[in-house]
Amino acid sequence: MDLKRKMSFKKLKEKTLSPEQQQAKIGEVKKIIGPIVDKFPSLYSDASVLRYLKAGKYSTKKAAKMLKRTIKWRFEFKPEKIRWDDISQEAATGTLYRADYLDKQGRIVLVMRPGGIQGTNSASVQIKYLVYCLENAILNLSSNQEQMVWLIDFEGWSTSSISLKFTKEIAQVLQGHYPERLGLAIFYNPPKIFESFLKMAKPFLEPSTLKKVTFAYPNNSRSCILIEELFDKDKLETYFGGKNTAGFNYEAYAQKMREDDQKMSNFIDSGCSSPSNYFNNDVNESQHSDDNDSEDEISGDEAVCSNLKEDDEIIQGEMTCSHHDSKK
Repeated sequence: MDLKRKMSFKKLKEKTLSPEQQQAKIGEVKKIIGPIVDKFPSLYSDASVLRYLKAGKYSTKKAAKMLKRTIKWRFEFKPEKIRWDDISQEAATGTLYRADYLDKQGRIVLVMRPGGIQGTNSASVQIKYLVYCLENAILNLSSNQEQMVWLIDFEGWSTSSISLKFTKEIAQVLQGHYPERLGLAIFYNPPKIFESFLKMAKPFLEPSTLKKVTFAYPNNSRSCILIEELFDKDKLETYFGGKNTAGFNYEAYAQKMREDDQKMSNFIDSGCSSPSNYFNNDVNESQHSDDNDSEDEISGDEAVCSNLKEDDEIIQGEMTCSHHDSKK
């Protein structure tokens, strides 16, 4: 598979709407969802709803179903509660981390090295660490950015490095609960055998995800230009063709993550009850409440979760995180 053919993912056309049409669609989604909107102000901000609309090809029904699924998932998975100590063993090998630099568009960069030694053999822990990194990346996005870059090094990769089942789980989390958060994924120097793996994985990857994939190779002139256009090579790691020989420093990274954990804890302790407070990096006004208010809040959350479960039964079989069975 040559670079030119691989780059063809980007030729897919994307439906666009005027700002007025987008706003009308956003209003429709909020109307479909109903009073729950007020319970989760950050998840239901206009920017967040718009991301779900884009993922659902501007179908208001699909966007609403995706949002309801995400609320239910966040109630059960509790991504905002994951802390460094929960996933530090998985993080220790440096196979996934947030880079200490941005790309030239100001986007957060997540570095992945799937060919390296895995911290655990537990898929659930690996998913938890991925979610932790996604939440952390969103927490650190600047106010004018809502997407991130995935920079994936295939050094040492083989078909035993990651299973199709796990790849499917990653796709379901990213596409179902973090739609339009991926701006670009650079697959750096994948081996020839990866072509077969990708063909098997494509059925559960959305076209909107595939079109964001770019392949790059160290000895390819177009790839070198791409890397130079996107990154400061003085900061970029050497395994991506950069000049930074330091690479991943676990101790420094652990300290940075614990500091971010404290930021997250401070925000949660401020009294905001939404399970998705860092979508859009919006800092909503927090309201302190007394013990009785907290009890009422918990009861309200349980009621919302119950309503979502009832709604989930109604829509069961129609849609699962916007993925049709043929795309799983």
